[in-house]
Amino acid sequence: MAPSADAAAPAPTPPLAPLIAAQLKFLLTNSSLPIKVVQIWSGCSKGRYADRFTLGIPFCLDYVYWDFLYNAMHPKVAPDVIFGQRDEGFQPLVDYDESGNGGKSCLAHWDYRDPRGLLCLVEELRLLYIEYQKKLVEKVDDARLKFEISTVLAKEGIEVSLVSSTGRSDEVKFAVPLLDLDLKMMVPGCPWKLPQKIHLQAIFPVSSSYLSVPSAPGLKLTSTPDLKSFFSVDGVKLPAWVDGMCMAEYVPTLEEDLKLQVVDASASIGCRRRFIEALAPAFGRPLEADPVLASHCFLMLLWFLPCRLTTLSMYQIFCRKATVLSISGIFTFLVHFVIPLQFPQQQPILTLQSCQHCNSQGIPITSSPNNSYPWSPRWEVTEMVDRIYDYLADECQNFKKLCSDGFPQAK
Repeated sequence: MAPSADAAAPAPTPPLAPLIAAQLKFLLTNSSLPIKVVQIWSGCSKGRYADRFTLGIPFCLDYVYWDFLYNAMHPKVAPDVIFGQRDEGFQPLVDYDESGNGGKSCLAHWDYRDPRGLLCLVEELRLLYIEYQKKLVEKVDDARLKFEISTVLAKEGIEVSLVSSTGRSDEVKFAVPLLDLDLKMMVPGCPWKLPQKIHLQAIFPVSSSYLSVPSAPGLKLTSTPDLKSFFSVDGVKLPAWVDGMCMAEYVPTLEEDLKLQVVDASASIGCRRRFIEALAPAFGRPLEADPVLASHCFLMLLWFLPCRLTTLSMYQIFCRKATVLSISGIFTFLVHFVIPLQFPQQQPILTLQSCQHCNSQGIPITSSPNNSYPWSPRWEVTEMVDRIYDYLADECQNFKKLCSDGFPQAK
């Protein structure tokens, strides 16, 4: 007889023991790094509490995964840590003296009543792991890499990693932080909780031949995910890597280019804000500013006028979206504006959405995204808005017909 579905389902994971849960919560709330919990489980098959978990620790623009093993029966005891299979030589918990930690380690002064314990342990181990990887890379028998290491490792915050793969040559990955700028200060009122960073990832193949001409490294810009709402590194054109160049020459040039583009991105927020503000005279005026969101977020209330666009949604911090409500005769619809980061060089994308027509799944009918209306980045924002308004006056009739043709008829 086959087991029932309920019997085959895995048992739910029990909650973490309270003392352990408090330390994990403090870590996730207060860490300046985007640490993630991969798995939680119990060391006892019938245990009341879970007492171990796997954490993804950011390192060199990737993650390393470490298991932290507590004992629910003795939650006052510090956890043991199991590192990755490829890091057999990294044993900081065994060789305190060799790692340079010894009595300075937070483990030597572990206090179960202090919720900061796990955070301190993770930070300590991560710093030791950075040094461990640097020593591995310094042992690589490659003249160019030895030169690169001697010239760039002094840069604050740089991380390196030796990447070994079966069937192909080893590689050394560099993660170089760029721009010594406080990006949060450039965008007052931004919602970022963690520091926002831009890195250059450079991957060098390890070469054992001193006769071959070194190939250019693989270069790529990366950024923290939240930064993409303000500045996208995907559109940045990297300077060419010239034969014989090293990163000590390459990075300053790249930083100068990036700095100018980040400053432009900050200025473009004001351009987008002025565009959204210019919508009000043509499409309906704002009646109230939201006092909670202050000057960065305005709430536009409904103001019904015949054949007028009457309400704006809240500003976003980066002024990337706005929505207006349009009434043309008895036809009512929304117009969604998505304003690109490259505004005004790139025009907003418009999408119309009916307030009266739904498809067979009950979803409001929407148009395809549209940016085929007249546009010039040299126009004043008032002219940009007027041209859009004139375009929508005709386009809404086409959209109305589309909605009527697609609206399910009652039988």
